[in-house]
Amino acid sequence: MRIVKIETIRHTALPNSLWVQIHSDDGHIGLGETFYLPGAVEAVIHDVIVGFVLGRSQYETESIWDQVFSYCNFFGYAGAEMRALSAIDIALWDLAGQSAGQPIYNLLGGKVRDGIPIYNTCVDTEAHQDQAAFLERPGALAKELISQGIRAMKIWPWDRFAPMMKTTGAFGPAGQSAMGPSGSFLTSRDLESGLSIVKAIRDATGSDMEIAIEGHSRWDLNCAIRIARALEPYNVLWMEDMMKPDSVTDLARLAHETRVPQSVSERLFTRYGFREVLEARAAHIIMPDLIWTGGITEGRKISILADSFHLPIAPHDCTGLVTIFANLHVCAVSTNAMILETVRGFYRGWYQSVYTENVMIENGYASFPVAPGLGTQLKPEFLTDAHTSSRISGPS
Repeated sequence: MRIVKIETIRHTALPNSLWVQIHSDDGHIGLGETFYLPGAVEAVIHDVIVGFVLGRSQYETESIWDQVFSYCNFFGYAGAEMRALSAIDIALWDLAGQSAGQPIYNLLGGKVRDGIPIYNTCVDTEAHQDQAAFLERPGALAKELISQGIRAMKIWPWDRFAPMMKTTGAFGPAGQSAMGPSGSFLTSRDLESGLSIVKAIRDATGSDMEIAIEGHSRWDLNCAIRIARALEPYNVLWMEDMMKPDSVTDLARLAHETRVPQSVSERLFTRYGFREVLEARAAHIIMPDLIWTGGITEGRKISILADSFHLPIAPHDCTGLVTIFANLHVCAVSTNAMILETVRGFYRGWYQSVYTENVMIENGYASFPVAPGLGTQLKPEFLTDAHTSSRISGPS
């Protein structure tokens, strides 16, 4: 069984997404996915990675990962190169599972649990305007989520007070608001305004709703500490990326100067980035993004590394369904898996028109796929849609 073709797929309605299909000579097709800068990632796959993959066995995940990573180290791996490798790695694991007739988690050692609790990241979608709701009616939103069996939610009450800038048109429509520099001043009034959202959720639900606070790296250390100390009475699940995770010393200061658990970070690449955080005692929850940090091969290593420090993983996803399925397989075999990120507006919305199988969620828990491989594929009608395009390396 050999890999004979690598195909990248894009769709105009999902401009940040890139899918990878790896074809083997036994007729199986492995699916991978990544998010952000798809043009650059696509170029890395076809200009670099195909030379390490075509003609190889789908079971050579470790060797392929190491060879691509070692090559990209010559010119800097932590960007489009790692996103490309992540998508390829997930597709290879999908192929391996299909060829073996087993879900990926059985190839990783087998399940240690029957499901994983989920939380809802409160973004606005066509199906659910959850970001507007947590800003305008947080208590009612929390009650609504609980009525649907969802008992954990992620919100970002202070982003609106961080510095913004207007784009020049290089990366989007001129005049569009975009993230600016890290905020270095947060007024008492704005601090209280953000805190009132957390308080409203607590008043409406008591301890029935877990609250995770997202920071999107919008603040400097002093502001992050100030927000954290204000949150201490509200027993939040964690604070996530309140400042940029580019200094483990500063992250450690934040972790040590507040009682709020710190979650770090979807923005870190490979086990080497997480090793520095763990050794510096700079986090309480480890949050890898498998479609950015190295796929299932690296995600499993990060999980084991975190476990050696007696810390949990809570994999990141606010993108596509392949990410969720990859996360599910890693969580299935990880004794230290804590909780899984989901967006209800995605799995009740656009996932249904793109993927053959959706994530199964009941009473706040996601169940693990049982089909061989990853457990989902791209729908034929999505692949043949007029707005879908593909690029192929290998026989067409």
